[in-house]
Amino acid sequence: MGEGLLLAFGLTLMAGLATGVGSVLAFFTSSTNTKFLSLALGFSAGVMIYVSMIEIFVKAKDALVGDLGVELGNWLTVIGFFGGMLLIALIDKFIPKSGNPHEVKRVEEMKTEKVNDPNLLKMGTFTALAIAIHNFPEGIATFTSALQDPSLGIAIAVAIAIHNIPEGIAVSVPVYFATGDKKKAFKLSFLSGLSEPIGAIAAYLILMPFLNDIMFGLIFAAVAGIMVFISLDELLPAAKKYDEAHTSIYGLIAGMIVMALSLLLFI
Repeated sequence: MGEGLLLAFGLTLMAGLATGVGSVLAFFTSSTNTKFLSLALGFSAGVMIYVSMIEIFVKAKDALVGDLGVELGNWLTVIGFFGGMLLIALIDKFIPKSGNPHEVKRVEEMKTEKVNDPNLLKMGTFTALAIAIHNFPEGIATFTSALQDPSLGIAIAVAIAIHNIPEGIAVSVPVYFATGDKKKAFKLSFLSGLSEPIGAIAAYLILMPFLNDIMFGLIFAAVAGIMVFISLDELLPAAKKYDEAHTSIYGLIAGMIVMALSLLLFI
């Protein structure tokens, strides 16, 4: 169990701190590779949608049906699924529009925006806060999934890490515009990702003592809902903004194929 905990926490930490990777990319590349980002975000969405609907939702239902019977177990699975969607939707609802992490930022904008603009600093700080709030339930999702099934946790962590990269750009670009300080921009971007491992710690301290088949089923159903919502509301719209032709959809299909093959190989 000790090794499993370390792996689950390590994967969550890796996924969260990918925001720092986005920040570094913003500083050391001269242009945004839109085709790659569109493909990567689509791929991430494909992984998350497929694994949520084919694996996580089914495991949640099996746990709840096995403990509570067919009718109640199925009802609670569906309630947990849409409850997860509602949770992440409410988090999005209360995030200020100016700091919404779904707003796409390009590296090229660093050369065109005015420096020393306090409004941009405010926007970057709001974005960092928004991403921190947004990443908290993602941390719980990654941690609990990895704890239950390490191979599943790895897939989810990689998908979330990919989608955290443009979020890191969204923080660092406006902060750099406002201050001209790369260190400050990187630090805010890096810190915004720390809420993901904090979510893992919260899951361990609060949820672990009560973890039985019913609790596990409800958490997994909610995790599936959270990841489907993130994919549909965040990843695919962002991928389409970067898109050239049908790159994001090709990435989506590729993500589903890779996830399907990896699940078949682990059976």
